[in-house]
Amino acid sequence: RGKPSALKAIVDEAVESAPTIERVLVVKRTKEDVAVHDRDVWWHDLVERQSDQHTAEPHDSEHPLYILYTSGTTGKPKGILHTTGGYLTQVAYTHHAVFDLKPDEDVYWCSADIGWVTGHSYIVYGPLANGATSIIYEGTPDTPHKGRWWEVIQKYKATIFYTAPTAIRTCMKWGDEIPAEFDMSSLRILGTVGEPINPEAYIWYRKHIGADRTPVVDTWWQTETGAIMISPLPGVTAGKPGAAMTPLPG
Repeated sequence: RGKPSALKAIVDEAVESAPTIERVLVVKRTKEDVAVHDRDVWWHDLVERQSDQHTAEPHDSEHPLYILYTSGTTGKPKGILHTTGGYLTQVAYTHHAVFDLKPDEDVYWCSADIGWVTGHSYIVYGPLANGATSIIYEGTPDTPHKGRWWEVIQKYKATIFYTAPTAIRTCMKWGDEIPAEFDMSSLRILGTVGEPINPEAYIWYRKHIGADRTPVVDTWWQTETGAIMISPLPGVTAGKPGAAMTPLPG
């Protein structure tokens, strides 16, 4: 919300109890004073001395890709391990199919946190694998004003927008008149992710953001699955507000 967050100090505290971590890559973003340790490597120093040539390194399909810790709302956090081949195939396929992606024409925006599995799968891996033109946004929906998201859609002519039911319900509380100020006629697909969407929010989203003409894909999946598993397909499935519909082909 326009103020720096002291993330570096939190990371330093966490790393103290994780002896296997050898390096921490630090991005100079807010220009705040931070403690610097021997393990820290500045992003700008590292990137500037890299070659602009890259040869892809082959890996076995079951080679570990990343571990993402999740706990839901209860219980001890558990590390979910995703591997290389299946994860990439699944996110590329679902990103293309569920959003009816046309890479040469679409401007795609997933508003999730890039550190969540939604961000991993549908901001980074899926869109990059499919050659999508993507919007990546750093900030909150209400900074500097409550129409920020709709302003971004208007400015960059986003055609696909993917967000969470919690955010939609918040926008509903702020009032219908806020999105009405912006031209979102570029949108052709809307998506929801994160938790089940109630019919009232689904209908509001389709009416006030999609002008009652855009399909809404209500996607069901988990950190554990890594990619969408149940969803309507736009132009194929007759959507039902509040229902994730049927399993995807495959």
